[in-house]
Amino acid sequence: MTPPPNPVLPRTLAADLSTYADRPGIPVRINGWVHRRRRLSGLAFVVIRDRSGTAQVVVREEATLAALDGLPEETTVEVAGITSTNPQAPGGVEIVDPQFTALTDAASTPPIELWRPSITAGLPTLLDAAPVTWRHPRQQARWQLAAASLHGFRSTLDAAGFTEVHSPKIVESATESGASVFEIDYFGRPAYLAQSPQFYKQVLVGVFERVYEVGPVFRAEPHDTVRHLAEYVSLDVELGFIADHRDVVAVLRDVVAGMIASVHARAGAAVRLLDIEVPAVPAEFPLLHFREALEIAGAPADEPDLSPAHERAVGAWGREVHGSDFVVVEGYPTAHRAFYSHPEPHDPHWSRSFDLIFRGVELVSGAQRLHRYADYVQALHARGLPLEPYAAYIDAFTSGIPPHGGFAIGLERWTGRLVGVDNIREVTLFPRDLHRLAP
Repeated sequence: MTPPPNPVLPRTLAADLSTYADRPGIPVRINGWVHRRRRLSGLAFVVIRDRSGTAQVVVREEATLAALDGLPEETTVEVAGITSTNPQAPGGVEIVDPQFTALTDAASTPPIELWRPSITAGLPTLLDAAPVTWRHPRQQARWQLAAASLHGFRSTLDAAGFTEVHSPKIVESATESGASVFEIDYFGRPAYLAQSPQFYKQVLVGVFERVYEVGPVFRAEPHDTVRHLAEYVSLDVELGFIADHRDVVAVLRDVVAGMIASVHARAGAAVRLLDIEVPAVPAEFPLLHFREALEIAGAPADEPDLSPAHERAVGAWGREVHGSDFVVVEGYPTAHRAFYSHPEPHDPHWSRSFDLIFRGVELVSGAQRLHRYADYVQALHARGLPLEPYAAYIDAFTSGIPPHGGFAIGLERWTGRLVGVDNIREVTLFPRDLHRLAP
């Protein structure tokens, strides 16, 4: 029978062993995974990994050396032993005279060697075995960047008087296009997985004035590309009493700056491990009208949107002219933006909408929204859309919703651009796309 965990000593994290560098001979207990075992003549080195890092354990006793054969890599263990100073060990401290206690059955052989500094396995292997491959320090570092970014997103908006909200993910109608929603059976009647919290965050501007949400969104779009997912994490923001969309852009700039500051403060080790260049955020984002963006990209003046190639051209312009990884493009054609986008009053052909291009890829879409009931009725009629599916949504605008606007950031796309990966699935914990429904 496996003995119970040591009930006396408190657990010490691997990273905290360094506090014993000048105090050898102290009993300690660590918990974690067997990261690597190295057998030499008469002794063995065992590296234990926990959420904070790694610790080195030195084994010399014959009985313990024999027991290591039953503790393959990735088995979870408890190790009780004595601290010993060793400048070559992580944190300058190793554990000697250890006693190992297996906390699980012996682990199966991992699909990749997690102790190696780099990963050579292909993306299918990483995704198929994600519960294990995410344990690799380089993989973990990618999500640590995402987690730090989320902290910065929330803390920046909290400080600016925003309220975090959560909206339903099962809705009665499509937010934007009925062709790109997942239909489900909702107690015998049709319903849909939400494409975004758009309707709800607008309505809640009428309650809290400034709101944000972090949550999944679902897009049934048949895109099999390196930048699209069927489910992703959306960071949504909406604020009321604005003059126009540039008030929204100003908030977006502060949010991005807060996310970057949090990456530096909370994920510095991940930045160093991945050796990435964290972008600087300018005091104001360089800004182009959509017409100017088309000219820079060498595109026809009647193009309705920016293609990926156009976005890359705009991103290169931002770097060359402004030294910025960020460029805002505003004034997209109203007819090709969501029906709730506010047109320019002096020229309704153009909308008060914008995209943020980050390192040559569209990261954010945003806009000033319509806020009057009659304008919604007119916009739906102009696009040939029926009023009934949107009635519950637009009825709210008969009750005094202020001028407002907002934006949404795709977390996976943000993280992917930070890390510089070729495929967004490389920074998605468990991606869902046209082909993948597990793990």
